[in-house]
Amino acid sequence: MSILVKKAQKGDADAFIELIERNKMTLQRVAYGYFRSEEDVADVIQDTILNAFEHIKELRKPEYFRTWLVRILMNNCNRMYNQNKKSCGLEEYTETPQSSSGPGDVEFHEMLRSLPEDSRLIFQLYYGERFTTREISEMMHMREATIKSRLHRGKQKLRAEIQMV
Repeated sequence: MSILVKKAQKGDADAFIELIERNKMTLQRVAYGYFRSEEDVADVIQDTILNAFEHIKELRKPEYFRTWLVRILMNNCNRMYNQNKKSCGLEEYTETPQSSSGPGDVEFHEMLRSLPEDSRLIFQLYYGERFTTREISEMMHMREATIKSRLHRGKQKLRAEIQMV
């Protein structure tokens, strides 16, 4: 992937498109962690792609493209979420995703909804996207120990819920 990033940094649009295609599902899954509406997900991904295209030359280490791209997405999601929160009620965020994900993805998203809000994104990045705790701590500007403790508390909560069923 580093070769594609270097090509994209030199202005190769086809290389950039290939990079986005390879990371499209990651972008969608993370965006659905913030929003339930397909329109909001599409908007935030579109903004992310545009931001990434405009700033790809600023990426210093091509091997961190995926982490860099997800960080841009998270920043855009936070900005859009805060803007929407000011302009509309919470009712709009209770829709369920209409994506074409498989049953495992639906179950995973349902499980995420039962977690505290501060742990949802961490679970999505760790279990859904396979980022390391170190990468997550860098993306979220948190200590790695905080990431680990939220993962641990979230797992305990899920175990307790499963045992109740």
